[in-house]
Amino acid sequence: MTSVLFLLFFFYQLWVLIHILLWTFVNPSESAFMETRLEHLQEKDEKATLRHQWVNYNQISIYIKQAVIAAEDAKFIDHEGFDWEGIEKAYEKNKRRKKIVAGGSTISQQLAKNLFLSNQRTPWRKIEETIITLMLETILSKKRILEIYLNVIEWGNNVYGIEAASQRYFSAHAKELNSFQSAKLASMIPNPKYYEQHQDTSRLIERSGIILSRMNAAQVP
Repeated sequence: MTSVLFLLFFFYQLWVLIHILLWTFVNPSESAFMETRLEHLQEKDEKATLRHQWVNYNQISIYIKQAVIAAEDAKFIDHEGFDWEGIEKAYEKNKRRKKIVAGGSTISQQLAKNLFLSNQRTPWRKIEETIITLMLETILSKKRILEIYLNVIEWGNNVYGIEAASQRYFSAHAKELNSFQSAKLASMIPNPKYYEQHQDTSRLIERSGIILSRMNAAQVP
């Protein structure tokens, strides 16, 4: 039984590795999160689709790149997949609040989860997230990691990727986003479905202002 489990584990890691190697020059068509969401939608309507359109790195506004790094991972350029100081701060904050209110995950960790894993918080998922994060950081450049991240993360109900988000909220292309729009989109990332329906909430406005003030300091690959 142990040998069977080991083989399954090994071949799954190999499957993940092959995909990441392919993504050095081929764009992912979808993520695990997108696939799961689409399956749920098509259970009710077999013709249902997601709002998603891939755009290359040079067709994405510098402002949204700065905003996402400022909001989600200020040390993105420097770390090797994990921000240990950020993880420690998140742990202390969660301990004080006695519930999970901060994650401390880097962009690379978030991408690992989005591409391959589920939303369930289990020890197995965290272990696998760590392994995939190391693969992403070893094989892909920071520029490629950010490009894929911006193209696959959720930005609302059935809205995935920066091009779909730009058109959904501002009727603009990703390359046309200004600093204010970018800060607002980045502020939505922790809870996109909620903020899609609550665009004028004080929390979103406050968070957007904080991100905007930090954007110039964000290092973009």
